Amino acid sequence: MVREFQEHDHEHCISDAMASAEARCAERSARFTPVRRRVLEILLEEHRALGAYDILERLRAEGFGSQPPVAYRALDFLVSHGRAHRIERLNAFVACTHGDADHVPAFLICGSCDAVAEPSSDQAIGAISNAASKAGFQVDRVAVEVQGTCEACAEKLND
Repeated sequence: MVREFQEHDHEHCISDAMASAEARCAERSARFTPVRRRVLEILLEEHRALGAYDILERLRAEGFGSQPPVAYRALDFLVSHGRAHRIERLNAFVACTHGDADHVPAFLICGSCDAVAEPSSDQAIGAISNAASKAGFQVDRVAVEVQGTCEACAEKLND
C-alpha cells in the first residue's frame, strides 16, 4: 500500500519534507521565503491536491496576502525546485513525496476523497519510454495520472 493511503506519522512526514526543502534551497542558493515555506506546509498538511485559490485562501487568512500572484509564484518556485507537482487533471498541486530523488511523477487519485498518492513509477515510466522509443517517438514530458478509489473509500462503499 502507498504511504499516502495508509496510516503513518504525518508530522514526521511533514518535518522530513520541510528539512529536505530547506537543505535543497540552501544548496542551490534559492530563497525559501516565508510564503514559499508556508505554501509547501499547506500542501504537506494534506495528502490531496489543492487548487491555487484554496491555497491563496489559507494564505489570506494567515496574513500572507490576497492576490493570486502570491500563491502562483510560490507554487511555480516549489514545482521548479521539485518540491511540488501540478496535477493536470485536477488543475491543482500536491507536495512531492520523493524528496530529493530525480523522478518522473505518477499519481494515484481517489475520485471519492480526492487523496493523491505518488508511488514509485520507475517501471511504468520505463515501459512508456520503451514503447515511445520503439515507435521512434521522442518524449518531452510525461504525466501519469490514474483515477480510481483508494482502499479506505472502497471499504466504505462495500459496507
